[in-house]
Amino acid sequence: MQDDLKERADIKKLVVSFYSKVRKNEEIGYFFNNTIYNWEEHFEKLTDFWESNLFFTGSFHGNPALAHVKVDQTHKNSITEYHFGIWLNLWFQTIDELFQGEMAERLKHNARKMSTHLFLRIYQGRQSSKSN
Repeated sequence: MQDDLKERADIKKLVVSFYSKVRKNEEIGYFFNNTIYNWEEHFEKLTDFWESNLFFTGSFHGNPALAHVKVDQTHKNSITEYHFGIWLNLWFQTIDELFQGEMAERLKHNARKMSTHLFLRIYQGRQSSKSN
């Protein structure tokens, strides 16, 4: 039986393992590989994000919605819900490989909600840029 996530080190392990899959994925990897140049820095930022999300530490500072809108614009508004589905499947798969328990399930639930929110923000960003 696997352990549940208990601390920052667990989140970092999840983030690094997950993005190792994402970077190799033929359908979504290019969004990341063509946008992120300092992976260690990105891992720390994402670890801060998920640590704040899961353990309410307040360690994350940033605007994920704006960051995703910019990535979509950089890639000619080509990010779709299909891409978010791949991202979610890889996230769930990685969680299931490494952890089990209440916190692991909370991460899945939060990611599901977040992916919907981020895609809506991307869509809104496209509408805003059309009207300008």
